[in-house]
Amino acid sequence: MFAGDVATPEGRRQAWLDSLLIDHGVFRTVWDNFAAVIPGRLYRCNHPTPARLGALTRRYHLRTVINLRGARRCGSDALSRDAARQLGLDHIDMAFESRGAPHRERILRFHAIYRSMAAPALMHCKSGADRAGLAAGLVILFEGGTSRDALRQLSWRFGHFRRSPTGVLDAFFLHYASVAEGRRPFLDWVREEYDEHALRASFRAGGLGTFLTDTVLARE
Repeated sequence: MFAGDVATPEGRRQAWLDSLLIDHGVFRTVWDNFAAVIPGRLYRCNHPTPARLGALTRRYHLRTVINLRGARRCGSDALSRDAARQLGLDHIDMAFESRGAPHRERILRFHAIYRSMAAPALMHCKSGADRAGLAAGLVILFEGGTSRDALRQLSWRFGHFRRSPTGVLDAFFLHYASVAEGRRPFLDWVREEYDEHALRASFRAGGLGTFLTDTVLARE
């Protein structure tokens, strides 16, 4: 993993090598997985290259970048942080899991970030499929949408596979729909009733989906 900085030409070269070859960034040079979540306020994509982040900032007047991978020692992270700094964007680390039941504390922290961030904002994970889908679905519910609306953010269109370990994210929204939607507001349910350990214990992934996400696509 890249452990240097991008302040020197050699450091920047090493960061690009790490991003393209180790972090699979070569695919992201031709594929952005971009979509609007709340037009004018929040957008989603895979980990942007510096050039793409600049283009999106100019087109959508971005003010904030939310990194759903969390702080990482990799070239992609170093390059996008440096690009955000040069563009004058707020850079916020908000790590989510893609293979575990969402943590109550992280959901509530993300809600606080969403309420206080300088908008418009762009959020990204590695591929823009799973953690970006979870965060987008959470925002839909923060804004008063339904779990059905939230689940549309986790779809084949973004490269998300429900019958894999990442399907626990779908299970989270489905669980809320089955036990509390229409009875308790989403955030009240998260604070007072949601049991992430029970959800994790009850979820079972399919074998083919696991092979696709973990072996073929090498998702985080």
